[in-house]
Amino acid sequence: MEIESFRALLTDEGQTLLAELREFKPGQELTLATRLRREHPAELVSAALAQAQLRQRARAKFDEDADAMYFTPNGVEQATRRSVGEWRAQRFAALGVKTLADLCCGIGGDAIALARAGIAVLAVDRDPLTCAVAEANAAALGLAELIEVRCEDVTRTDVTGYDAVFTDPARRTSKGRVFDPEAYSPPLSWAVDAARRTPFGALKVAPGIPHDVVPEGAEAEWISDHGEVKEAGLWFGTTPAEPHRATLLPGGHTLTGGRLPDPLAGPVRRYLYEPDGAVIRAHLVAEVAEQVGGTLIDPMIAYLTSDRLVPTPFAHAYEITDVLPFNVKKLRAILRERKVGTVVIKKRGISMTPEDLRRQLKPSGPETVTVILSRKGDGHLMMLGQPVGA
Repeated sequence: MEIESFRALLTDEGQTLLAELREFKPGQELTLATRLRREHPAELVSAALAQAQLRQRARAKFDEDADAMYFTPNGVEQATRRSVGEWRAQRFAALGVKTLADLCCGIGGDAIALARAGIAVLAVDRDPLTCAVAEANAAALGLAELIEVRCEDVTRTDVTGYDAVFTDPARRTSKGRVFDPEAYSPPLSWAVDAARRTPFGALKVAPGIPHDVVPEGAEAEWISDHGEVKEAGLWFGTTPAEPHRATLLPGGHTLTGGRLPDPLAGPVRRYLYEPDGAVIRAHLVAEVAEQVGGTLIDPMIAYLTSDRLVPTPFAHAYEITDVLPFNVKKLRAILRERKVGTVVIKKRGISMTPEDLRRQLKPSGPETVTVILSRKGDGHLMMLGQPVGA
């Protein structure tokens, strides 16, 4: 999208088109475009249709805000989802932050969350179109007084006088994802230095960041939303008692730690606990094991087992009824005998996919069971059971 085409969407005619396209259904694009081009310039119609499609995609991240916001294709894909942005903004606000420089602001997702938390934001990006979109989003959501958008190279931005800096370096290139933190744009080392120029700082990193590249004195936080790990962040100035944090959204459940030794491994007991992905990424399985009085099934597999059912938001619990060596033929016979037609398959440390296994099992019947596959030593186990309450 060219910046001129985007600015045309902000005119009265552009707004009329976007309002008309708010609830269009996929597959209607050709019919709509043909009709609308009789009344409006073809280029404007194309831009409005593209924006309407982006808004529909963005609803998964921004909920109802998406219908009023503006997006670029990269912006939809790379923007922080609303729930995560709100959590980070709440943390900054709780630290007493009143002013913040949002570097590599993109379309303004984080700036919006920060402004809604009462923080005055300088939002900086080097791409003119992205800045125009961020500025339009601030205005569309009534936050223009709290968000100043500046188009410049973030490495030249003076953050003197701000309470905090937040940086979201680009982790993609035209060739795909970047896994080396020093290949981020700007590099991780620069972003860390920027975070330390103000009393508080944070920066977004990939969830798979190696623990050994987390800087000394930083708090590393992994965040999941509805059980799916979304991102990791490094915090500075928070003087954490523990180096690692796992946060589960919604609910804001937070687990800290990172200093306990790995749990021992032992036999499968009555209950199996499957830690949340953020807990695993943060290397906090030992902390959950301590909560539930659990041991590992295998030293290299993040499944815990215990004789006790202990409510915890940091792991899903299952009551185990059967523990057997993994054998597809035997499992199929058990499911047939118990009239099981719905099989929920969990697995770790085994190459077979749940889809492949389900095709081989051919379940049929009214009952439901959870099948958990795991490596144990040199072999593989299959454990049958049911989920129990959180």
